[in-house]
Amino acid sequence: MAPSIQTLGQLPDGTPAQSCTIGSGDGLQASILNWGARITRIDVPVAGGRRNVLLGYKTLEEWTADKRHMGATAGRVCNRIDGGRFSLDGQEYRLDANYGPHTLHGGSAGFGRRGWSMAPDGEGVLLTLDSADGDQGFPGALHATIRYAISGDTLSLTYSATTSRPTVVNLTNHAYFNLAGSGTVLDHTLEMPAGRFLVVGEMLIPTGEIRSVAGTPMDFRKPTRIGARIDAPDAMLKLARGYDVCLLQDAAPRPEPALAARLVGGGLALEVRTTEPAVQVYTANGLNDDPFPRFGACCLESQHYPNSPNIPAFPSVALRPGETYRQTTLWRFGPAA
Repeated sequence: MAPSIQTLGQLPDGTPAQSCTIGSGDGLQASILNWGARITRIDVPVAGGRRNVLLGYKTLEEWTADKRHMGATAGRVCNRIDGGRFSLDGQEYRLDANYGPHTLHGGSAGFGRRGWSMAPDGEGVLLTLDSADGDQGFPGALHATIRYAISGDTLSLTYSATTSRPTVVNLTNHAYFNLAGSGTVLDHTLEMPAGRFLVVGEMLIPTGEIRSVAGTPMDFRKPTRIGARIDAPDAMLKLARGYDVCLLQDAAPRPEPALAARLVGGGLALEVRTTEPAVQVYTANGLNDDPFPRFGACCLESQHYPNSPNIPAFPSVALRPGETYRQTTLWRFGPAA
């Protein structure tokens, strides 16, 4: 099925609203919206038809009003930046503070709240965004691209970015997965090879401390039901009211996507492979039945460590002129074994 672009109206920033569906006529399909380079649906073949395994909305107005980052590309730097500031090459930069005094997912007009350019690209779709020098306080004019494509049972997310000045970049997708298609994910099982996690403070911002998952509710090295320990007397679980933890896959990015997570629920399985050194696990603790239930999804956000610009010991997210930021994440769907 060759991708075709449909125009839906106008986005809040004045650019045309566009959507595109990729995939095969009888196999895996994904729908893309250029508002925030969002993945709005993933339809997986099941007995008797297809099942949408993402939480999402029905209308363009709901998508543009969304504050939960559903299916959105988070950037220029995803997750949290302490104090809404960082230093690079001896220069301090102050960012848009949209999370108390801190910055979350790139600021109030981050990449998830922007109209991206959209164009068919072979069997996939290519989205492009030019972010000006000083956008949300970040230095450097950044040219970012994301290519979404489907091959068989796998949706690939391929990111790249270049800059005119030294800057920081850490992109991810904030899809809310529910493999059963409804209800909560408390009975989904999650398996991850990660042996360490980042400790956070009161605003869920990494402090720089890294701990072993051994003996903690963060240990998913064996398949574990998400709801099994979500109410455990753990300080981080209490702060987040569920899981909102960065689990570490490796000490640095990998040249090829490697297994990072396996989520199973509703008779389906999702395998996540990524080049990124970490995955943020979020169990939709902030949802409140309006219209989605608390714990109604599990986000598996491939990324560098959060708050990296402020913690020199973390893998660097700096990008300089002449370099290219690259990330590949693969989502493979199939029946649960």
